[in-house]
Amino acid sequence: MMKFLQPPGWMPPKGYANGVAARGTMVFVGGQIGWNGQQQFESDDFIEQTGQALRNIVEVLHEAGAGPEHMVRMTWYVVDRDEYNRRLRELGPVYRVAMGKNFPAMTCVQVAALVESRAKVEIEVTAVIP
Repeated sequence: MMKFLQPPGWMPPKGYANGVAARGTMVFVGGQIGWNGQQQFESDDFIEQTGQALRNIVEVLHEAGAGPEHMVRMTWYVVDRDEYNRRLRELGPVYRVAMGKNFPAMTCVQVAALVESRAKVEIEVTAVIP
């Protein structure tokens, strides 16, 4: 069971939730980057790496018997905040293909670098299966 938390009088967020209350089995997906299951990058493009990271998350969720609809929190780590903001229009469709119209509580942070030098984004997820 999930409940989205939207304080009265607040403007609705676009593409995420301000908060989520949930009850059930918790699933924690470690940070996924834009490489495939064999740990190989197929692209250095930010959007393509993000799409791969999101697909990786979906695969890990499925191993727990969960899906994107069970996500309650996402944390994004990007190496270039300006590129993230500049490419949001391209990012939306890629997100929806992988995640559907599931928008958990989200945080996005710019970091100096990620452990894998070619990685442009790393995303971690918490999900709750009711």
